[in-house]
Amino acid sequence: MGESSDSVSIDIEMIPLGGKECVVKTSKGSISVFVCGDQEKPALITYPDVALNYMSCFQGLFFCPDAASLLLHNFCIYHIDAPGHELGADVISSDVPLLSVDDLADQVAEVLDFFGLKEVLCLGVTAGAYILTLFAMKYKERVLGLILVSPVCKAPSWTEWLYNKVLLNLLYFYGMCGVLKECLLQRYFSKELRCGLHGAESDIIQSCRRLLDERQSLNVMRFLQAINERQDLTESLKRLQCKTLIFVGESSPFHAESVHMSAKMDRKSSVLVEIQACGSLVTEEHPYAMLIPIELFLMGFGYYRQLPFASSSSNGSNPASPLSHSCIAPELLSPESLGIKLKPIKTRATIEI
Repeated sequence: MGESSDSVSIDIEMIPLGGKECVVKTSKGSISVFVCGDQEKPALITYPDVALNYMSCFQGLFFCPDAASLLLHNFCIYHIDAPGHELGADVISSDVPLLSVDDLADQVAEVLDFFGLKEVLCLGVTAGAYILTLFAMKYKERVLGLILVSPVCKAPSWTEWLYNKVLLNLLYFYGMCGVLKECLLQRYFSKELRCGLHGAESDIIQSCRRLLDERQSLNVMRFLQAINERQDLTESLKRLQCKTLIFVGESSPFHAESVHMSAKMDRKSSVLVEIQACGSLVTEEHPYAMLIPIELFLMGFGYYRQLPFASSSSNGSNPASPLSHSCIAPELLSPESLGIKLKPIKTRATIEI
């Protein structure tokens, strides 16, 4: 791990979203963390995919009212952006060394050190999911559970490696050009969403385009280059000691790798949830499909949804979630129980709670 928390400094700017943006200076360079919620609560950390930040990657999920009653009720959220991916970021100086995926995982550990966080739950998307998986392998005692969205675990195939090299060249010579944005949108979203009804582009796609325009292309290059040089984690997956919930859209370009990752993990502590007609960025495209699986997952740690107008019963016990059962049956993760009709969910394994 990097230097101790004594070497980490912080600048805080309050911003009007019920949280605070923190620029944490670590031994690996500065990193932006948006802290949302009561810091006395348990911690949930997030890490987004390439060229995205916490707003463009997680707002669809966290803006769901049901997610607020489940996640914000139980946790303080620490949204970690990849270096130089935060809103209003400047170009990272060429004097700053390029970071590897190991450096990025170590940087997460230093952020936890600063905030005094001993154990956390993690939520990451694709490249961010890889960083948090690597973090969980390097710092096993600090990760209680992983929620991974369209994760990757193998080294890039030759096809992916060459494709990313093309993207890196586009970023270097042309910046966040139209062709590059189309490539990234294909990475994030299903064809159904990108094409839209009657050829009209959806609000989600339009919003993502605008947010991509704000990215500094040289900063995106750094993150993509680190991910393009990642190592294969497959052999270490069995040794992961934390419970893991994996989501993947069936239209995701990383669908096969997410299924592979799930198959290589301990079946007693991991579950794969596949979302039909959805790309990689499930948190934005179909966030509601994630809620009940996440709720069931979190029940294994003793966290429950906050009920509206809930009050203590006459015997003084705490109100329970509508899904609070003494024993969670595997059938609760079936499409019928999830109430998903247009976008059914398939599960490959169940978690022993």
